[in-house]
Formats: sequence, structure tokens, C-alpha cells
Amino acid sequence: MQQDLIARARTWQAEDPDPETRDELGKLIESGDLDELAVRFAGTLQFGTAGLRGELGAGPMRMNRSVVIRAAAGLAAYLTAQGQGGGLVVIGYDARYKSADFARDTAAVMIGAGLRAAVLPRPLPTPVLAFAIRHLGAVAGVEVTASHNPPRDNGYKVYLGDGSQIVPPADGEIAAAIAAVGPLGTVARPGTGWETLGDEVLDAYLARTDAVLGAGSPRTARIVHTALHGVGTSVLTAAFARAGFPEPVLVAEQAEPDPAFPTVAFPNPEEPGAMDLAFATARRARPDLVIANDPDADRCAVAVPDETVAGGWRMLRGDEVGALLAAHLVDRGVTGTFAESIVSSSLLGRIAEKAGLGYEETLTGFKWIARVDGLRYGYEEALGYCVDPEGVRDKDGITAALLVAELASVLKERGRTLLDLLDDLAVTHGLHATDQLSVRVEDLTVIANAMLRLRERPPAELAGLPVTSAEDLSLGTELLPPTDGLRYHLAGARVIVRPSGTEPKLKCYLEVVVPVASADDLPAARAKAAELLAGIKRDLSAAAGI
Repeated sequence: MQQDLIARARTWQAEDPDPETRDELGKLIESGDLDELAVRFAGTLQFGTAGLRGELGAGPMRMNRSVVIRAAAGLAAYLTAQGQGGGLVVIGYDARYKSADFARDTAAVMIGAGLRAAVLPRPLPTPVLAFAIRHLGAVAGVEVTASHNPPRDNGYKVYLGDGSQIVPPADGEIAAAIAAVGPLGTVARPGTGWETLGDEVLDAYLARTDAVLGAGSPRTARIVHTALHGVGTSVLTAAFARAGFPEPVLVAEQAEPDPAFPTVAFPNPEEPGAMDLAFATARRARPDLVIANDPDADRCAVAVPDETVAGGWRMLRGDEVGALLAAHLVDRGVTGTFAESIVSSSLLGRIAEKAGLGYEETLTGFKWIARVDGLRYGYEEALGYCVDPEGVRDKDGITAALLVAELASVLKERGRTLLDLLDDLAVTHGLHATDQLSVRVEDLTVIANAMLRLRERPPAELAGLPVTSAEDLSLGTELLPPTDGLRYHLAGARVIVRPSGTEPKLKCYLEVVVPVASADDLPAARAKAAELLAGIKRDLSAAAGI
């Protein structure tokens, strides 16, 4: 067994084209660190609907050039088998460690397999890649990014020619093609042949961003912006300049790309502490809004002045921004279908229904939301918003930021704020309060055990509210394909429990709906909602054993 592990490691090392990971593996072999080698060779990093994502390092269970070359070869084989040989694959990348290398390897593999390849000119936001696929008529796209994961991670996101991320059965077919790739030496990787794009695609994307705004709408909102050390700064500031907004005040310490993400524990605006520097900048600059993008700028976080909270700035939840943008689009008279994932607030459905618009719920992820027929607007509670589905069939933190700034400008002209509009929505539709119980684990069996425990002994009540129905989403429903998740409906509340698709987390999504007769009743409704959410969180944690 020991000799077999060493032999597999030496075989992998001999094929590895990257001197850095080759050396890393050599040191593990020479030191006889069998425990670490066993972890690295416990299997292979699995390709799924999120593509690949994992920690950088040597071996098949890590993100590295060998793994990426195999993934690219599998994707090329899949595209060829689909009759798309010779088609164009466009490749984008962020500023993380190894991203440019992984993009270049992907381009080389595509050329070697007889396809054409074009690489974006530099690290750019993921939505620029999603736009480029449709704009250039590509048969597929690849974005090298780990989004808001920790600095040690990287990832590989695959889109097909419609500009949407892959869904079953394509993910399984690509995974099978990856598994069928032979020795790395058999994968042709010429040193030239692909195109490195200029700024024309970026210019076309920026020209498109104006389309999300209303003609002649006010553009007066002043914002503080942070890119959280990612790639969003230059594209967002260019978009705001084109639209005629005041120049954003940048959080200087976080404006430039830095793969070490030195000022944050996690480069995710939802994580504690990630927005501290942005709020400090806002207290000096006194803007109307704080807007944050995650490192690949496909998500958009929004904070507003609020004298009732410590520090004077309050982060809006993704569900609150989702409802605000929906209300703004309704106010502008848009038509089409509004869509969201099942873990997002049910308030969107009520807004759409009152406006006479179509509404759909999908499984988690924009790969599903983007495929809704007639989609006009889609969002997900994890700070993802699709406000221009004809241009970008994915979440887009740049165009979402523009639309939020337009809404703030409209309200500013009326002497009102985003918080005032949220109050209006609560009075009209009931207070929809959401929260999340999220548990990050080192050992994935903790998540499996929690799901098993809830399946075997589902709770009868949470926070004193009876559970009126319990659904095992792995069995599928009339409207949804199977997914690993559980959904509980309670009297005036809803809970969904699911493992994260991109991080080692168990996520529990909570929503309570409290009727509101008038604005005077809002403080009491908020207090009741907070009490119920805390109780559901406590009881669900006990039921799941986490």
C-alpha cells in the first residue's frame, strides 16, 4: 500500500509540467509524509456543475496545472463529440495565484484539440467572460476563478455557448471525458495558436452596461467602492463614468488585485470584518451607498447609512437588495419573468404577482436561474443579481451596482432612501425577514451526518412553529429536479438545509413572514421576526447536531 502510494506520486510528479508543484510533491515523497500524500492521492478533484474548485497544490486532489490540463482536454473532447470541433472557446481569468497559467494551459489544449481559443487580455470580472461567449459566438467559455474562496484556492468554471454555466447532463458527460484522458504527455499543447483579445470585448461589455439604466434617469448617488483585492475596480469605475455617476471613492487598501487578500480573513463581503475598511472610508467620505464586489466581481454587496447600528453603516442582506432591485424594475415598467433560487426570499414572488409578471423558482445557482424562459431579472440571496440577461446570462456585480446606484439616485430626488423603500415593501407584502445558519467544517462527514440525522428524524416544530410539511429535495419535486437538500414549511416560516456546492459548509436558509398593518407596526414586527429567526436557528442546530 505504501509503495503503491509512493509509485503513484512519482508517476504524477514525472508528468507534472509545473516546476513548483513538481518540487512540492518531490519534498513530500522524500520526507516520507505518507499522511499528506494519502490526502493528495485519495481520489481526483471532482468536476461538477460548479466546474472545479479546490486548494492549490500538487496531486490529483488539488488545483494545479496537471488537473487543469486534464479538465481542458476533457472539455475539448466533449465539445468535439457534440459536433463543435473547430469552434471558439473564450477564456477569462482572475488575479489569483496560477490563474493566468491555468488560462494559458486551457488555450493551448483547445488549440491542440483542433478548436480555436481566445483569451481575455488581462484579469477581468467573470461577467465580462460570460458576456464575451455570446458576443463572440463561442461554443464554450472557461473562467479561471475561485470567486470569494480563501487565497489558497482556485477554480475552473465552464460555460456553454448559450452563455450559461453547465448543468446536468453536460457536467457528467464532461467529467466522463476528463476521466478518459490518458497520460498527460498525450495531450497536445502547442506553444502558440490562440488569440489574446484586445480591449474590444471589454469595450462592448461596457457599452452594454448602459442598457440596464433608464433613459434620462438621475445619476447622482455617491458611492464608496471596494473590490476586496479583486479585479472589479477598473471595470466598475469605467462603467460608472460612462453612465455619468459621480466618481466612486475607492477603498485604497483593497482597490488593486492582490491574490494574498491581505486585509481580509475571507474575501467575501458577507464574512465578518470584510467590510471594515469600506465602512471606515465611508465614515470619512459620507457617500449615499457603500458597494462591494467579491474578487471576480460577479457579486454585489450594498451597505447604507443607518444611525441605529454601531458604526453608522448597515449591510443589506442579499434578499433585501434582491427585492429592492425588483421593485425598481417594476417601477420602471419592465416586462418578463422574475426568477430566484429556492433559498432566496419569497418576497420576490409577491412583488412579481402584484405587478402581473411571471415568476419562477429554481434550484440554487445561476446556472439554473439563467435558463428560465423569458427571464428579465433573477437574483440569489448570496449577493448575485442578473439584471441584463440578454447581455450576461449569469450574475453580474457591475451592472447590479449601476442599477442600485440608479435606484438610490431616484429615491434621493424624492427625499427617500433604500431603507424607506424596504419599509414600503414590508407594509405592502408583509415583513420578510431572512437569516442563515452556516457551518464551515474541516471534516465533510459532519455535513453528511447532519443531513442523515435530519432525514431520519425531521423536526416536528422549530421556535414553537409547527412544521406543516417536510420535503426531501433529493427525490425531486413536481417543479424541481433532484438536489441534495431538505425543505421545511412552517406556519409563517420556511427553512432549507443543503450542503454548499463550492465550499466545505452546511448552509441553512431561514425565512419568516410577519404581517404588517402599517408603518407603525414595523418595530414590533422586526422584533418578532428576530425572535423567531433566533429560535429557528437554535432548534435547527440542535436537530441537526451541529
